[in-house]
Amino acid sequence: MYLFYTPDITSNSYTLNEEESNHCNKVLRLKQGDKVHLIDGVGGLYTAEISEVTKKAVHLIVIEKQSEFGKRNHHLHIAIAPTKNNDRLEWFLEKATEIGIDEITPIICERSERKIVKEERLEKVVTSAVKQSLTAYHPKINTAISFKDFIKQSKADDKLIAHCIDEDDRKAISQLIKPHQRYLILIGPEGDFTPKEIELALQNGFKPVTLGNTRLRTETAGLAACFEVNYTNRD
Repeated sequence: MYLFYTPDITSNSYTLNEEESNHCNKVLRLKQGDKVHLIDGVGGLYTAEISEVTKKAVHLIVIEKQSEFGKRNHHLHIAIAPTKNNDRLEWFLEKATEIGIDEITPIICERSERKIVKEERLEKVVTSAVKQSLTAYHPKINTAISFKDFIKQSKADDKLIAHCIDEDDRKAISQLIKPHQRYLILIGPEGDFTPKEIELALQNGFKPVTLGNTRLRTETAGLAACFEVNYTNRD
């Protein structure tokens, strides 16, 4: 399946942007009459036929559309502290997109080693993963925000914070959530959340969770949380 990301598609005729046209024409070497698939990132899967190929553009005619293609039965939002090594954050985004995630927010914590996030680069990583996993939904990448400000505006059916401080009241994610809900999970930096941050989260309705008996890297913790939620909501 040849798949292209077309978030601005609004009619039955569409022209791929320069980057996608170049990939379609010069890399895949598709030609007039060939069929491709388009995704709009909000559940639309389109079957289209190439109507014209020029030096700089590929023109398409939509012949079929499916709405809510592969719609998920829950909503998962992970707020995660950016890793010092940006490659590891990108790895998390790629794998979480493949497994299933709806929204990601980079949160800047007191112990964060990276406080500048290039959202444009993260968008490209997620878009590539969307095409790889053949999903019609594109996860939303939110602008980086401070932990304190994020906590004040956070909303979800189930709000969880994963941290490493030994406390008897931490439970596994599977013990706290029910299927088919909206979930928000906080994943801290490599030095973990500070006690002050944890207390602020608890005061704002977050429940403490553990991701196992071993200390996980930030990106591994995020992926573990992503897997647990998706496993709970498996069909």
